Amino acid sequence: MALRTVSVLLVEPVSVFEFALATEVFGLDRRDNGIEPLDFRVCTERPGVPLRTKTLSPFTITAADGLDAVAGSDLVIMSATLPRTPTGYSPALLQTLRDAHDEGATILSLCSGSFALGAAGLLDDRACTTHWMYFDAMERAFPKIKLDRTSLYVQDGRVITSAGTAAGIDASLHLVRAELGTKVANKIARRMVVPPIRDGGQQQFIDLPIPESSADSLAPTLSWVAAHLDQNHTAATLAQRAMMSERTFARRFAAEVGTTPHKWLIQQRVLAARSLLEESDLGIEQIAERVGFNSAVVLRDHFRRQVGLAPADYRRRFVA
Repeated sequence: MALRTVSVLLVEPVSVFEFALATEVFGLDRRDNGIEPLDFRVCTERPGVPLRTKTLSPFTITAADGLDAVAGSDLVIMSATLPRTPTGYSPALLQTLRDAHDEGATILSLCSGSFALGAAGLLDDRACTTHWMYFDAMERAFPKIKLDRTSLYVQDGRVITSAGTAAGIDASLHLVRAELGTKVANKIARRMVVPPIRDGGQQQFIDLPIPESSADSLAPTLSWVAAHLDQNHTAATLAQRAMMSERTFARRFAAEVGTTPHKWLIQQRVLAARSLLEESDLGIEQIAERVGFNSAVVLRDHFRRQVGLAPADYRRRFVA
């Protein structure tokens, strides 16, 4: 298993949701689902001292471990807090982040946690993102960054930054998928009742209004398509199955899913291919046919673009 030890860094006031999602993805015992537990550490500069939270009704969170416990971690998560100027973070915290990166750890920031990464110098000349509310402040504070104002999360080397709130779930599941495989990521997503994959390049927010009624949700259509990926699907056939005009279908799809039908279909086919590579002995050509790509060549092209590896290399990595 490539990911064994995870440390979460807390700074007050602690943003409760981001800390909770880090705990939900990486800190729960899921042996009943066949997932080996991780060594999960909650770290702060003053262990044992209650930390204020960012809530209207105040309560505290007490971390058991100090910054020294971060050493040797495979993943270090900088949880969210109020964004600060570069001098607003303690030197000890920033040095801990630098040391962890230098030692080979992956660094993940949740929402405004990206400001701490910037203050540590880990975002200089890197592509990154943060909550859309903080775009301008981020660029003013860290002029050397390459800010991506659209993506849900951005990975640049061993540094991953996520946008606001729920985007941290997407970034975390992306990391789990890369380190532990699609099967584990899907199991965690299912337990959390969230989509197993949303592409990092998906926009943070959609201008089209979300439909108020759920009676005509696209969920049944999308579930059917995901179960029949080997068939030929077009925007026209999907609209017909959803009993909508193509124009209405395209508008509703963008509002509900946040991307185009074509991009979503490619994502689903690549996701299915990953599972088959991990869990079956099928050849690449057979997998391409099973998930609806015209050929192994087409599968390899889309797989490389989304995963960053050739299918055969991916299989060698994740199949013992």
